[in-house]
Amino acid sequence: MNNHNYDTASLWRMLTLLIHVLLFLVIVSFMYLILEDHIVSFLNKPKLSVEQLDDIAANRAKGRSQVKNDKWDLVENGIHLRTGLKADENLQLIIGACTSCHSAKIITQNRASREGWKSMIVWMQETQGLVDLGDKESIVLDYLAKNYAPQEMGRRKNLDLAEIEWYILNLDEIEE
Repeated sequence: MNNHNYDTASLWRMLTLLIHVLLFLVIVSFMYLILEDHIVSFLNKPKLSVEQLDDIAANRAKGRSQVKNDKWDLVENGIHLRTGLKADENLQLIIGACTSCHSAKIITQNRASREGWKSMIVWMQETQGLVDLGDKESIVLDYLAKNYAPQEMGRRKNLDLAEIEWYILNLDEIEE
């Protein structure tokens, strides 16, 4: 009989390494199959000259500035169109103080008294990282309390039945 002295620990390490390499190759192959279209489109993208890239960048910048200039401060029916906030002499301060962190929708969807808005500002300063507004805080609170105060929610106004032009349905005229 042949007496061989094998180091089984090194054989297990080799087997483990081989399994890891095969697993890696399977994963890479699978990822290639999934991303093949993206890889091919990336490799086949057109080669643009520096001048062409500069033209594209200039056109995009021109388009962005045109949109910004066209609608930046547009107000209709007392509403700032870009943000949806009520127009006011302090609107730009409100936009700068509030919409740098969150959408103006958060303001327009809420109603509170001056004290309620103050508590929201304190909460944002304590938990959300809002900086101290300093002397601007009273202006912000005045704007919010004036334009987004609590509203009485009641039923709609009664209909004036005399003013309504009624349509009388004549069932005799309907053909059978």
